[in-house]
Amino acid sequence: MSEYQYYEFLAVDRPLDPAQLEQVRSLSTRATVSPTRFVNEYHWGDFRGDTTKLVEQLYDAHLYYANWGSRRLILRLPANVLPVKTAAAYAMEEALTVWTRSGHTLLDFSLDSEDGGEWDFETSLELSSMIGLRAELAAGDLRPLYLAWLAALTVWELAEDDEEEYAREMEPPVPAGLTELTGPQRALADFLKVDPDLLTAAAQASEPAPAPGPDRRELAAFIASLPAKEKDDLLLQAVLGSSPQPGPELLARYRSTATSATAAPPTSRRSAAELLDAAYHCRTERTRRE
Repeated sequence: MSEYQYYEFLAVDRPLDPAQLEQVRSLSTRATVSPTRFVNEYHWGDFRGDTTKLVEQLYDAHLYYANWGSRRLILRLPANVLPVKTAAAYAMEEALTVWTRSGHTLLDFSLDSEDGGEWDFETSLELSSMIGLRAELAAGDLRPLYLAWLAALTVWELAEDDEEEYAREMEPPVPAGLTELTGPQRALADFLKVDPDLLTAAAQASEPAPAPGPDRRELAAFIASLPAKEKDDLLLQAVLGSSPQPGPELLARYRSTATSATAAPPTSRRSAAELLDAAYHCRTERTRRE
């Protein structure tokens, strides 16, 4: 069976300039390249570029998967929209790595098959199915990060048992809305092979999802409260099309303020062992019903 690898990059906040286009075109003669997208498929050989550096320097998102089971999604967001400290609370090396570079927070969602003969992949999968995660994270929705943490627990569950480590590992803050994931979030859960019974167990401590958009009057009041000079600077930034655009940062600040004012008391944090046990009971009950 021949090998298959898929590489895709997207520039969201700012298209590549002519010099940057020449730079990425030199990495592959067969790739489809535009100022906002780079895509190539390999049935032999490998991509010559450094995918991590390309996202750090040029692109806002990258998707990779291979038919032996390896898969990777990298998202880049302005650090003032998603602080690295916030994202790092959900990082586990089995599924999510977080770092900063040049004023950006980078999220590396990945899954590596330890079985070289797995050969499972989706030839129709494109970055468009998950690029919406970036806007969700910029707006303060942390469900994608929690899904990555669950993906790491799924890997743990399939590996050798280590009860002491399972008992020590405590879950990060549980975001609202785990029972009603968005389309991009469902795609991420599938991409990272999150155990559905583990997700069901985790969602038991999740509050209902907030309204899909901000309250217009409350948002208007929040913007009106900003200093006049800051509003003038933000408007100028929007008119000039500067990167990053001010909208996502403002929305994240508004949501942060609204959440602090109405936040419910935090629920007790559960250990990985407790969640894995709860997932086992969910699986048993689901099997019994079926």
